[in-house]
Amino acid sequence: MRSIGLLGAISIGIGGMVGGGIFAVLGEAVSLAHGATAVAFAIAGLVAILTAYSYAKLSVTYQSEGGTVAFIDKAFGDNILSGSVNLMLWLSYLVTISLYATAFASYGETFFTHKSIWLHHGLIIVSIILPAFINLISASFVGKSETVIVVIKVSLLVLVIIAGASHVDFQRISPVHWASPLSIVTAGMIIFVAYEGFELIANSAEDIKEPNKNLPRAFYASVIIVIALYILISIITVGSVSEDILMKAKDYALAVAAKPSLGETGFILVAIAALLSTFSAINATIYGNARLGYIIAKDGKLPHSLMEKGKKSGVPFKGVLYTTVLSLILANSIDLTEIAIIGSAGFLLIFLLVNISAFKLSKEIGANSLVLILSSVLSFLALCTLLFHTYTSNPRAVVIFMSFIIISGLFELVYGRYVRGQFFNRKYKIKF
Repeated sequence: MRSIGLLGAISIGIGGMVGGGIFAVLGEAVSLAHGATAVAFAIAGLVAILTAYSYAKLSVTYQSEGGTVAFIDKAFGDNILSGSVNLMLWLSYLVTISLYATAFASYGETFFTHKSIWLHHGLIIVSIILPAFINLISASFVGKSETVIVVIKVSLLVLVIIAGASHVDFQRISPVHWASPLSIVTAGMIIFVAYEGFELIANSAEDIKEPNKNLPRAFYASVIIVIALYILISIITVGSVSEDILMKAKDYALAVAAKPSLGETGFILVAIAALLSTFSAINATIYGNARLGYIIAKDGKLPHSLMEKGKKSGVPFKGVLYTTVLSLILANSIDLTEIAIIGSAGFLLIFLLVNISAFKLSKEIGANSLVLILSSVLSFLALCTLLFHTYTSNPRAVVIFMSFIIISGLFELVYGRYVRGQFFNRKYKIKF
């Protein structure tokens, strides 16, 4: 029975995007784009809205809880490419959990007088372990709490925008203070992970009322609302606080942006909102990734142990366990900048393949081929720009990202040929 209306579907998209991303990557955007931070968010938003077109068309025609996984499988078939991408998507969500956990720690540290590396890592561990227990004990809490948290965090962001509007010095955002065009585009691609989340609407397609009408509306409305929100937040942040101060507080820049208009109370409110948002985002992503692992394992592309569920809770507990352990390793071994780069690159790659999938299926889904070509080209150029700039400034991040791709490909090659082909359900015909 379909139970989600248009507003509920829009909330899923906004909640997925305005999770921990904006709290984590705003400082990164300012450090690269300077006065053009709002432009960087707009460029990233352009790639997001074009990709939303592909998702809208695909999700109407192929309504499945598999979402991205189902679309790529439909376009490319059951082979090493689709299997590798499915694992890459699962790994990319691990990176977003790490990003949210690192942001949680950065904002959490502002409540302590004495900071240390132990405090930082301790907060990261708590921010991942506690949501994992919540998922194992009371998975229903995830869904019930998410709508309330979305309202709280969006309301606080709107409060910061309204209160800070009168404190903006437009000279700070004038073209004189803009970075080079390449740096602005690169900044937009690094913070692209802040737009990751709208694709979750596709996973709920089977539950959305009047899907032919409401799915496209939900995709477009959620992305457009978030683009406007991010652009306004960028203008308030850069226009009301000097860049020197923002760079000193790079990991919790949004809280600092609330100070000129709302004082220390504003700083505390935004810091609390960041903790709440990143915690809920971790909670929801662990929930979603465990189920994504279940869906991929059900199709034979991950070990079938990920399909094991608790007898009482019905939760894929091994999926939660693997997600938790790997997220802890990533979050405690990679810094915030690298996590943001790897996360953005991962989703740009996946969205590129979704756009190509939509193009391959354009006749079946009734989509405009020219729009799909544009979205595919922009996604490709965005990914290339990000990797090129990152290789010159932070090659380790590129190495880690490429390692993810290699691991995904090798896993599918070995597991698909030597394990799944012999022991999994024979109805899956694997082509190499």
